Amino acid sequence: MGITVDVKKKFGAFSLDIQFQSSASRIGILGASGCGKSMTLKSIAGIETPDEGEIIINETVVFDSRQKINVKPQKRNIGYLFQNYALFPTMTVAKNIAAGLKGTKQENQDRVREMIRRFQLEGLEERLPGELSGGQQQRVALARIMAYEPDVILLDEPFSALDMFLKDRLQQELMDMLEGYPGIVIMVSHNRDEIYRFSEELLILDQGRVVIGGKTKELFENPGRKAAARLTGCKNFSKVQRLDEHTIKALDWGIELKTSKKIPENTTWIGFRAHEFLPVWGERKENCIKVQLAGNADLPFEKNFYLKPEKVQDPNTENICWFLQKDKWVILEEKGMPDYLQFPEEQLLFLTEDC
Repeated sequence: MGITVDVKKKFGAFSLDIQFQSSASRIGILGASGCGKSMTLKSIAGIETPDEGEIIINETVVFDSRQKINVKPQKRNIGYLFQNYALFPTMTVAKNIAAGLKGTKQENQDRVREMIRRFQLEGLEERLPGELSGGQQQRVALARIMAYEPDVILLDEPFSALDMFLKDRLQQELMDMLEGYPGIVIMVSHNRDEIYRFSEELLILDQGRVVIGGKTKELFENPGRKAAARLTGCKNFSKVQRLDEHTIKALDWGIELKTSKKIPENTTWIGFRAHEFLPVWGERKENCIKVQLAGNADLPFEKNFYLKPEKVQDPNTENICWFLQKDKWVILEEKGMPDYLQFPEEQLLFLTEDC
C-alpha cells in the first residue's frame, strides 16, 4: 500500500509543483488557504488534470503524462469527501448511500443496510439531507464513500464550516468511523490541531510546493524551515547571526543565545513557541530576555503578553509573544510579572530559509 504523487500544473499565476511518496495510511496536508492543498486532492482524484508528472496508487498508475495515462475519476476507486459533503439534496439518506454502488439490487440493499448500521443512521433512511444535522450529513457522506470500499479517501477541510464544539466531536467521530478502514486517507486542512490529531505523516505546503514532509510529531517538534514552523503554530521568529558552534545572536530580539548542542551551520532563523517560555524573577539567567510589556490580551483560557525586543532600534521589529495558559495564572497572581523570560534550549527551533 502506498501513494506516489509527482505533478506540476499552472493555474494562471499560480503553479502547483508537488512531489511526495508515502506508505502511511493516514496522511495530513497542512497549509494556508490558497497554497494548493485542495488542488492536490483534485489532481489525485482526477478532477483536475496535471500538466505533467505521475500519480501511482497502490502500484497502479492512474496518471502519467509521458505514457498518456489518465484514468477517469470514476475508475480510480477514490472517495472524495468535499467540504459541503456534496449529498444529492433530493435523494434520501438510503439513496445517497446507494448512489455509487454497482451490484445487484439485493446486494446494494444489503450494503446500504450495513452502512446505515455502521454509521449509526438508523431511523434516518428516508430523510433528505436538508433534514439532517451537520454531523448526520457527514456520516451519510462518509457512509456513501465507504459503501464501495475505495482504495483512497480524500478529506477536503471536512470541519472548516463547523463551530468549535461540533468540530471537536465530529473529528473524534470521523477517527472512530475510519478505525477499521484499511486504505489510505489523506486529509487537507489549514488547522494544525486537526492535522496533528489525525495524521501519521505530514506534508507542509506553501505556495504550491512541499516545504517539508515526514512523521507528524517529529515535524511539529523540529519543523526545520520557517514556513513549516509558522504553519505548525510557532509565533516568535528572529533572523540570526551564528557567532560560533554554540552561540547565536537573535538579531530581531536583541539577545545572544548559548547552547550546549552544536548549532547547525545552515541556521538562518530561530523560532520559539509562545507557550514554552520559563518566567524568571530576580537576577537574569542565561538565555533570557527582559520583560518589557508592549501589550496584552486576556482570553478565557489564556493570557497573551506582547513584549518589546531588547536593544533593537528598528521600530517595525515584531513584538515577542508569550502565551500563558489558565493553569499557570496563579503564579502571576502570587509573584507578579516576571523580570525575564528564559528560552529553554530544548525548545529552540533552528530553522533555514524557506524554499
